[in-house]
Amino acid sequence: MAADGGSFSLGLPCVFSPKSRQYLALCAQDGRLRIWNTDIKTLNQEYVPSAHLSATCTCISWGPCRKAKEGPQRKKRKSEAGQVENQVDLLALGTAAGSVIIYSTVKGALHCTLDGGHSGGVNCVQWHPEDCLLYSGSDDTHIVEWDLQTGKARCKWKADRASVTSLCVSPDGKLLLSAGHAIKMWDLETKEVYRKFTGHSTAVTTLRFATTRPPDSNGLYFISGAAHDRLLSVWQVREDGKDKNSVVSFNLTDEPHHIDLFTSNSKEEAVRLAVVCRDGQLHLFEHFLNGPCKKPLSPLCTVQITGVEDSPVPVPLLAAALTTDTHSLLLAYGNHLQPVMERVEVNTAERHVCLTRDVHTTLSLTMATTVSKVKTPVANAKGKVLVPGLPGHQAPVKGSLGSEKRKGTDAKEMSIEERLGKIQMSPEKGVKGAPSLQTDNFSVLLVQGLESKDANILNKVFQNRKDFFIKTTIARLPLPAVLPLVEEITKRMQGHPYTAVLMVRWLKAVLMQHTSYLASLPDLVFKLGVLYHMIESRVKMFHKLTKLHGKLYLLMTQVATSDSGNEVKDVDHTAKLVYEEESSDEDDASGDEGLPDEDSDNWEEDETMDDEAEGMRMESKVNGDSDIEPGNESEEE
Repeated sequence: MAADGGSFSLGLPCVFSPKSRQYLALCAQDGRLRIWNTDIKTLNQEYVPSAHLSATCTCISWGPCRKAKEGPQRKKRKSEAGQVENQVDLLALGTAAGSVIIYSTVKGALHCTLDGGHSGGVNCVQWHPEDCLLYSGSDDTHIVEWDLQTGKARCKWKADRASVTSLCVSPDGKLLLSAGHAIKMWDLETKEVYRKFTGHSTAVTTLRFATTRPPDSNGLYFISGAAHDRLLSVWQVREDGKDKNSVVSFNLTDEPHHIDLFTSNSKEEAVRLAVVCRDGQLHLFEHFLNGPCKKPLSPLCTVQITGVEDSPVPVPLLAAALTTDTHSLLLAYGNHLQPVMERVEVNTAERHVCLTRDVHTTLSLTMATTVSKVKTPVANAKGKVLVPGLPGHQAPVKGSLGSEKRKGTDAKEMSIEERLGKIQMSPEKGVKGAPSLQTDNFSVLLVQGLESKDANILNKVFQNRKDFFIKTTIARLPLPAVLPLVEEITKRMQGHPYTAVLMVRWLKAVLMQHTSYLASLPDLVFKLGVLYHMIESRVKMFHKLTKLHGKLYLLMTQVATSDSGNEVKDVDHTAKLVYEEESSDEDDASGDEGLPDEDSDNWEEDETMDDEAEGMRMESKVNGDSDIEPGNESEEE
């Protein structure tokens, strides 16, 4: 019995339909669900969820093969009932918004949406093999049991302290495996923990039951794989409860992304396992599960696909499915948007098988196309054609679209450099009314230069020094171009100091205009690490250079002051001889008692000064003071 294809919380969901493997369901980066027919290799259905951008698909799981009569859907006709009986219909998709989408492949439309069960993103979904039930695990650490007949949650319980990253229902529908902080086995009837296992150190991405034996016989095994773990672990459910550690390990080259297996029904039957790793290689295992095995088991055969180029490039495998024939495999490889599906026969006797495929020629996927409603316009001489470009520039009409010149073999499409050369970047001198580039034109040029990494375009924009121009250009720059601009500025600041001085102005304008956007980036520290360390190393010398600049400025000022002082002294040397104050002092020292220009008023002032001095002497005598000098007193005594 082939196990159902699994859902993964890591990587892009990709899974084959159970039993027949007729369909391959996958979700690509654009959020669309695509279902490919593996028999005729065509795109069978495509579904775009209403919130495929905000609520991306995180996991996929096919419903069991049965008549799809459950749930709120229309009544089937008698002719349809026989067709649907042995066909898979429902497909469950878990989303990052916490909802579960049920898609019907028979109707080719949405069956129902299961909301309100989780408060976090859904990491895994698993169907019950018999009842109309679905189980989902989420980041909110809970497991929800959904009833597809009512479209509502039937039961909800807390499964772990960490996020529930993987689920698996036993083939008999009585047990449920869940992986979070630890691996737990639940009794679905009582919702109680039946067993608890140690688990992995990283998030468990897949769980699979490897045998269909009852748990009481020591013969129930399951397989687990985790992120960043190159080992698949096999666990045994024992009666005595001594099952804390894994009993068997399978060696891988990288973490598992897709697993398909054939379960073992008895000890004499081996488990067949196909594992597609993250590096795009496929490993095939075959092992009899009968107790512990000390050494990790190597793969029986490894399959890898390469291209047909001169230097072969590996082609990644997306998914693989086992068939009843032990030598046959169903592979899906290439691109998620257009995978190549092929049934191949592999000689498992060889340890390593390398398949060479030309993916471009092998790609024969077709889809029914409708008649195109796009009409091609017819241009004549009277018409005026407007082409995208810089404002103010017009492209003259050189002829109709179907001209002979365009049909010629010599006609070549102009490169971007030639087109830029045709554009008048600056107005001609002496021509009035010549168009001039505005700041919005330079913002367009800046974006084009950043996308094409053309140094000529960037130099023409960065050579402008006007602060108003820089500020306006940065303000009109779209947000996706801000981070590439900062990286370009960082690269240019590491060059010549003259360029660094100019780039600082642009960096200042970017930080003033788009700081809020840069702060919202999650990996900003990693992106701007080079710029930070460069500024840190240069600022470290700024303090010392400032001190040196101050000292040199003070020294040069003193030198300039002394030089200017000597010049002033030489000039003022003759001017001091004409000062009136200096000439009066010299006359007093020589004993001259009159000057030709002195008048009588000065003599009256001198007489009044002598009278005041005599009055002061009389007062000192009355007070007992003598005007005789100390030397004269000693001589009289």
